[in-house]
Amino acid sequence: MREAETKRERAGGQVRIGGALGIPIVLKSLGVDPAEVLAEAGVDPKLFEDPNNLISFAARNRLAALGVARTGCPHFGLLVGQQQGLNSLGLTGLLVKYSPDVGTALRNVVRHTHLHVTGAAFGLAVDGSVASFSYDIYEPHAEGHDQIGDGAMAAFYNALRELCGPEWKPLEVRFAHRKPADLGPFRRFFRVPLSFDAEQYALCFASYWLNRHLPETDPELRRLLRSQIDALEAHFGDNFPDQVRRVLRSALVARHAKADQVAALFSMHSRSLNRHLHAFGTSFQQILDEIRYEFARQMLEDSTMELGEIAAALDYAAPGIFTRAFRRWSGVTPADWRAAHRQAEQGSSNATLGSPRRSQRRTDRS
Repeated sequence: MREAETKRERAGGQVRIGGALGIPIVLKSLGVDPAEVLAEAGVDPKLFEDPNNLISFAARNRLAALGVARTGCPHFGLLVGQQQGLNSLGLTGLLVKYSPDVGTALRNVVRHTHLHVTGAAFGLAVDGSVASFSYDIYEPHAEGHDQIGDGAMAAFYNALRELCGPEWKPLEVRFAHRKPADLGPFRRFFRVPLSFDAEQYALCFASYWLNRHLPETDPELRRLLRSQIDALEAHFGDNFPDQVRRVLRSALVARHAKADQVAALFSMHSRSLNRHLHAFGTSFQQILDEIRYEFARQMLEDSTMELGEIAAALDYAAPGIFTRAFRRWSGVTPADWRAAHRQAEQGSSNATLGSPRRSQRRTDRS
């Protein structure tokens, strides 16, 4: 049974084991034998011998959930993330570290996310004086997703302090899950306002940090890193539309999904972006429609958000424009689609749905 599950999991998202190296460390520190938890999760301990080994997203999430269950520590993922930083990104982390400035460094993370993880995406958006570096999990109902999100925020808090120095701190940290019963561990680590029930996990900080120059590095070293990254891109497949899809998932939530904004994350002009996409038989607008349709169905099915709120979340100027687009995609209006799915839910005795997105965000200001 586990073998069949593993095959299905491998067909889904994967992540470098480097981002999970802290799991055995935290388990041991909390008095739990890592070997027992790895065995229960069906994870081969040999995977942890090389940080570049891949583990399925589902197996990594299962490990995090078991970590909570076996240790009794509800902030297990936060502790794991505190063990990580740029080192968890492997070769991409080196490229980030040796970027000319912080903005380029974070765009490199966004651009090369798929070399580190499939099943989640990073995003970078700037709104005036505030920058937002976000993390989105494609399957928000996945086991242990809250632990993984907490860990990602802690790891990138560490990474940004590595890049900017100890004087850097966020203005706010956002979490896409409900407020935990014990905020103490979060307050002690981040020491800034915390928001829960947010649309996505995000570190919000003053945008001037993006212009901070990083220490000069040997241009030849940077060229070598870039060539190695390019080789990895070729190894994993040069599916540019999939890369754009991953970036768009986060960019859309951050209201940063215009063609020129997304093109900038790939260090190119919007015309070049579309030219590359046309070579694969698609376009930016087609991919944007795909992602909007995916998110629309998710919000209609899993939340009680009004149609106007959903239209705004998908960056439509008016609910009517969203309704016309949804009818074009599905053949029915959003209201009719939701009603049909609610009726189907009522006919199922075990239909229990959560809400991947919240129309309101609760903030802890203490």
